Amino acid sequence: MNKRDVARVPYRLKKTVVLVGMMGAGKTAVGTALARRLNVAFRDSDQALEAAANRTIAEIFSRDGEAFFRAKESQVIERLLQIEPGILSTGGGAFMTRGNRELISQYGVSVWLNADVKLLWSRVRHKDTRPLLRTVDPFATLQEIFATRVPYYALADLTVESQPGYTIEDMADQVIAALASRPDVLAKGKT
Repeated sequence: MNKRDVARVPYRLKKTVVLVGMMGAGKTAVGTALARRLNVAFRDSDQALEAAANRTIAEIFSRDGEAFFRAKESQVIERLLQIEPGILSTGGGAFMTRGNRELISQYGVSVWLNADVKLLWSRVRHKDTRPLLRTVDPFATLQEIFATRVPYYALADLTVESQPGYTIEDMADQVIAALASRPDVLAKGKT
């Protein structure tokens, strides 16, 4: 059975799947496709935080700073992990915080969407919604952030490699195939 066939087998999600990785890795797009396939809710910690604060992430960073943002992000992640199992997309820096990693480990399973810097840059370079990249040399900044975060992302329970030619559906297939190796997370049977 190939990975695409595995992805079409009906499954029941037992734990929340938390997608981690860099900005541009595809956490929201892949997460949405994954939730649709598994017939579960998709949640985005950045969107939930924006809704709670009634401000954009960029506005929170600008007005209150990164430390305030990270504290609120942790509160939102904890709340989202304690509801019925689903797919949770987190902000790129969320997995850097030990407390977030511990919460994710307790209530869910972490999946690192691993994309290289060139692929990430091709996806984020024309977007102005990335406050951390509002620098004189955004590509160099992205490289620095990547180098700092990769050791933390490598602590994720599962890793799914992203390739430039993969579609969103291909990546969803890859994630489901990885999750299928974890009977504590994904059980065969109707959702």
